[in-house]
Amino acid sequence: MSVHSLLINSLLRPSSSCRFSSQVRHLATPSASTPNLKSSFRETLVSGPSLDDFISGEPIEHVVLGNTKGPRLPNFLKTKIPSGESFNKIKKDLRGLGLHTVCEEARCPNIGDCWGGKEGATAEEGKRAATATIMLMGDTCTRGCRFCSVKTSRAPPPLDPHEPENTAEAISRWGLGYIVLTSVDRDDLVDGGAHHFAETIMKIKQKAPQILVEALTGDFAGNLENVSLVAKSGLDVYAHNVETVEELTPFVRDRRATFRQSLKVLEHAKKEGVRITKTSIMLGVGETEEQVMDALRELRKINVDVVTFGQYMRPTKRHMKVDRYVEPSEFDRWKQIADDMGFSYVASGPLVRSSYKAGEYFIENMLKGKATENRVKNLVTQEASTSETQTT
Repeated sequence: MSVHSLLINSLLRPSSSCRFSSQVRHLATPSASTPNLKSSFRETLVSGPSLDDFISGEPIEHVVLGNTKGPRLPNFLKTKIPSGESFNKIKKDLRGLGLHTVCEEARCPNIGDCWGGKEGATAEEGKRAATATIMLMGDTCTRGCRFCSVKTSRAPPPLDPHEPENTAEAISRWGLGYIVLTSVDRDDLVDGGAHHFAETIMKIKQKAPQILVEALTGDFAGNLENVSLVAKSGLDVYAHNVETVEELTPFVRDRRATFRQSLKVLEHAKKEGVRITKTSIMLGVGETEEQVMDALRELRKINVDVVTFGQYMRPTKRHMKVDRYVEPSEFDRWKQIADDMGFSYVASGPLVRSSYKAGEYFIENMLKGKATENRVKNLVTQEASTSETQTT
């Protein structure tokens, strides 16, 4: 190696002193001494408030839990935890049959009463007297009413083409005496799901003609042909809820639903030969007495047979607030008013819902009443014919 090369290498190679200084620069420098955490915490406790500060003297401020602005839930609206042999049996059957109920989806407070059937009855008797509301066409609605806890979407999943057959088979094996069929609104479908609804009713009647079927439908966007399709399917009761008075409808229901449109649905169902039409009104959303009276007058004009009154219960904090809790005595008064106006049957109470114990009420008060009336008429006719025979 030449002298010139050795000179260049020595210049390029770092010296040991440079390497040492470089290493020193990259070593962690000692940090400042950290305070003793235990002693710091102890000093904070000593300088803070003592037990005497908490238990003596007037409190400076109060801690308030819950919503103090809204009305408190009265005792008459507090329900017992659902139980009973009939309730447990129906719940178990639902899971096995894969059926959806609005009782569960909408968090109905009366689920224990309706599924429990009659008090003191056997399990089989209780089951026949129980009422369950089956929800068709999925559990997702295309509308967003401000009182309803059913989930919403502009594009729900497609319909299950086997649902009518499976539902009919399950209900026929279930053994209930009265079934309420309802559905989410399906504005995404051309017919609003009317054919699906009607097919389910027809299959139930084919498999178990003794079961009474109530159809609680939407308004089908005002399409009366779809109303006719369901009305002529063989059902026993056609129900459609106006929900509230006309003046509050835009603030309570989805904007696509109107009070007048609902009246047309109920009126058309009656014209198509439906024996009993039914609707429901929530109280406690800000309505006035005169507004409720106007709503009842409109319902009587179109010969609605059954009306129910119930207290609006806010399902979650994301929904419309309760304006007031209506006293049971006021519900009793509305029942009397509606009875006097000529409604065939009125169910009115804080916990009453559209299908509240529908089986018991319908069977015992409507069908049996009309059957007795027919028997009386037949007896009168027979007696008249007998007396004529004896005279001749």
